[in-house]
This record gives sequence, structure tokens and C-alpha cells, in this order.
Amino acid sequence: MLLPPLAVLLVGGLLALFAYSPFVTVGASPNYPAIVSSPPADSLLSNSGYAQNKLSPIFTAEVQYWGNQIVTWAAEYGVDPNLAATVMQIESCGHPRARSSAGAMGLFQVMPFHFAATDSPYDPATNARRGLAYLARSLASAGGDARLALAGYNGGIGVIARGEWSWSAQTMRYVRYGAPIYADASAGLESSEALNEWYLNYGVSLCRQAHEYIGLP
Repeated sequence: MLLPPLAVLLVGGLLALFAYSPFVTVGASPNYPAIVSSPPADSLLSNSGYAQNKLSPIFTAEVQYWGNQIVTWAAEYGVDPNLAATVMQIESCGHPRARSSAGAMGLFQVMPFHFAATDSPYDPATNARRGLAYLARSLASAGGDARLALAGYNGGIGVIARGEWSWSAQTMRYVRYGAPIYADASAGLESSEALNEWYLNYGVSLCRQAHEYIGLP
């Protein structure tokens, strides 16, 4: 029996709908640092990671060590834990006693003037709360744009309103790595080309020290 023309169109439309799947499976690689192509960073930068209750697997073991705490700390300030983990990765690689030549301290490399007189700057929870409070302010000033928020975290919130040509080389480098690392974490990838590049260029010694300090096998 022939179907009326309208019924044919409806059946064809339903078959096309069920044939389409918006999900793409990303293959996992068991070895670090493995290289996986990253999506364009600016296409994924928002304040919503691929999972709000756990970290992406792209972060190194030293950062994963703090995973449960990162989720808890980030929730206090309404920050995506994967954005918080991106900052920790670049700042200290999870070393709670890290200190920069400029005097920044701890897991989130917080400058001394952000602490109260009664604070213990190297206490992980205290350090995280001071750092993430500033990250949340930076994110708000950036209108939710994580790339600009990372620039503000590194260079001071004032840089968000300025042209990128005026950013310091350090802030440019921070965003160059931080934005695609966060994008890869948000996309649910199993590893990150940007994080691997950062690790090879800047993270080997830092992460080794963190690894030894926190006693990972």
C-alpha cells in the first residue's frame, strides 16, 4: 500500500533524526605524556567543565592527588573545578610548599598581600580559598570568559580590560597554555597536547618536586 506524501516525509524525517548522534567517542591513551589533538581553545572557554564533581583525567598525578579537595574548594566559590585544577597545574603542579622568586606561595601561588595576618599561607585549604576567591573575582570581571580570567589571575584583574598587546610575556604564556588545557579538560579528553607541551617545557622539575614532596609512588 502506498503511503500518502505527507506520511512519507514524516517517516523519512524520523529515520534521519535517529541516525544522527551528537556524541563523539575519544580514544584513551594509557601513556603520559601522550599527544592528542586539542579542539580550538576559544570554542570551549566557559565556566562549565565536562564534569562538575570530578577532575578531568588530563591533569598530572600530582594535581589528581588533590582532586577531591579541588572539587570542594572550587564549589565554595562557584568555580569549575577543572579551571581551578588548570591554575594549580601551572602554578605549582600540586606542590603545597612551592614558592616563586616573586614571593607567591603554595598550591595556587598566592601573593602575600592576599592573606590575613592570622592565615597560614602554606596550609592547602587556606591557600586554595585565597587563590580561588581571586580567581572567582577575575572570572566575574571577565564576564565568565575563562581565558581572560586566567590572564587576570596571572597579571592582575586590571589586565582584563586592557588590550592583549599590553600584557606581559609571562601573562601571554600563561594564557597560551592555560586556555587550551582548560578547553581540553572541559571537552572530556583523556590527555592534552597543551598540557604535555607545558609539562615538557616548564613542568618536569616542578612536578618531580611535587611528586616527591607529597609522597606519590
